[in-house]
Amino acid sequence: MSGSSLAGRRMRFRLLRASLMRRRSRVLIELLAVAIGASTMFSLATLALDVPRQLGQELRGLGANLLVSPESELDATQLQQAEELIPDDALVAHAAFRFQTITINEQPYLAAGTDIAAAKSVKGYWDLDGEWPSQSGEVLVGRDVADWIGLQVGQRVTLEGASIEQQLRLQVSGIFSAGGNEDALVVITESDLTTLTGRGGRYDIAEFSVALDQTQLSALAAQINGSVAGVTASPVQRMASSEAQVLAMLRSLLVLVSVIVLALTLIGISTTMMAVVTERRVEIALRMALGASSRSIQREFIGEAVVLGALGGTLGVGLGYVLANTVSQQVFAADVRFNVWFGLVCVGTAMLLAWLASRHPVSRAAAIDPALVLREE
Repeated sequence: MSGSSLAGRRMRFRLLRASLMRRRSRVLIELLAVAIGASTMFSLATLALDVPRQLGQELRGLGANLLVSPESELDATQLQQAEELIPDDALVAHAAFRFQTITINEQPYLAAGTDIAAAKSVKGYWDLDGEWPSQSGEVLVGRDVADWIGLQVGQRVTLEGASIEQQLRLQVSGIFSAGGNEDALVVITESDLTTLTGRGGRYDIAEFSVALDQTQLSALAAQINGSVAGVTASPVQRMASSEAQVLAMLRSLLVLVSVIVLALTLIGISTTMMAVVTERRVEIALRMALGASSRSIQREFIGEAVVLGALGGTLGVGLGYVLANTVSQQVFAADVRFNVWFGLVCVGTAMLLAWLASRHPVSRAAAIDPALVLREE
């Protein structure tokens, strides 16, 4: 590198620094314009990337989206094999159920024996009056059963199995409403159902809540069908399709808003740069009259815009993450992930927008007729 070239770069750097320091108020306005646009863009994009994941987790609380049923009965080995095929970070909840007809007041009802804690995680959408059973000796009854028998929370009810010797007197811990056929169920612990039937250890169906999209869920079901003998895995199509539609609409909305923000940021920076050019017309004309080339004037303006784009973009990324995290905390009570690479992309985009927005004002600056401007003054 030649000495004259190095000296020229140092001179341009000093001119750029002097220009920024001399116009602190205007520079602050430009910086804020870039920072606001970058923060809005980064926060919306971060939410667009992270909120669907969190929303998917929330939607998984609305019911299972994958059912595994056996040819005859589902044993613990088959259940474990199916579970091992599901990615750990995608498995939200699962529960296995065994159904058996029992008798209450000489009337037949369908009882579901299950691990209560697991069932609670899968059936979180149930509208519950009372509490889930916390131990053996408690029962959760559907709203239809409670209405037919006239049961209230806290009452005791006698459940009978196949014979008079197989009976239990349980306390109603809660009454649930699911809005469908499940309202005719009686939910008890596996141990209580084993006492009533004299048999246990096998299930009739397993329900899984899996945080995968519709295509991935179908592929997982096919993998389970091909790997675990004696079972059939099938996605709950309506649940998976509805979730995919909701997430797709959310992503589209956030992307649309991000594009609008980019356009507004571009307009804001361009307007600010235009004001800067108008404000410095006399200075530019005087420098050109003293021998400064149009190219050097353009370099100064573009350099100033790119520096402000970098500073404003960096500031905007920090503010945008705080904004996105605040929104996520308020809505989902969870933090969003900070994506370093996307942060760098956002800063680069802010610099690109600043460069694009400065092109027209810079071309106007280079076209100034110094004699005409100075004569007006």
